[in-house]
Amino acid sequence: MSITVLITGAGSGFGKGASLALAGRGHAVIATTETQQQADELAAEAPQLQVEKIDITTSDVDKIRQWDVDVLVNNAGAGRTGPLVDVPIEVVRHVFEVNVFGTLAVTQAAVPAMVAKGSGRVIIVSSIAGVVAGPTFGPYTMSKHALEAMGKTMRSELAMQGIDVTLLNPGPYLTGFNDQMADSMWEWFDSSAVNAPATELFQVVGEMVKSDQMDPAEVVQRIVELVEAETTDENNFVPPDIVEQLTAQLDAG
Repeated sequence: MSITVLITGAGSGFGKGASLALAGRGHAVIATTETQQQADELAAEAPQLQVEKIDITTSDVDKIRQWDVDVLVNNAGAGRTGPLVDVPIEVVRHVFEVNVFGTLAVTQAAVPAMVAKGSGRVIIVSSIAGVVAGPTFGPYTMSKHALEAMGKTMRSELAMQGIDVTLLNPGPYLTGFNDQMADSMWEWFDSSAVNAPATELFQVVGEMVKSDQMDPAEVVQRIVELVEAETTDENNFVPPDIVEQLTAQLDAG
């Protein structure tokens, strides 16, 4: 059965992969991108998609209210790193503006149509960082912990309306996102920082995150499965043992 799926952050990575995979399975996909350039490029590459430019931190989100969406995949996100006593507060605000407030704004725009018909699903792409925290990744993990609370709260609130809410928690996958995030702190962090004595630790953790990244096709496949599933679990870890893997790495470090 064909359904209408709205995917944010479809200009690259998991969002783009899931958009193409779901369209290939016969679903109507509204793939949204942060910039018009991304939208133009994706529309030219994949005419089977309905591509829309939606920066989830702006009034672009209002466009969503006109669409009758069966499944919303909240995939758009931002990642920045840096020790919390040093990181510029505007960096943290930006991460929350995208990952938390933008995700909530998109969900508030899409859910009324689901409530009206008594069915729907909201998939929130969280992260392993939503349940595990480590040095330098504080801005990102804080925002993903907030998404965990958001998803779990909405799952209980919307169940009686016939709407399923579920969280997807990927580990480190090779989309380029983790590399950019891990390196972002070095744009401003230097020897004058309060936490400069821990520089070596921060470098080790950053390299750990960037090494041994996995094939993003695994996450794309899990998104497809969640879109089409009859029921879902509250959390969906990819790979299933990623919590144990990462906890062991952090303990060893």
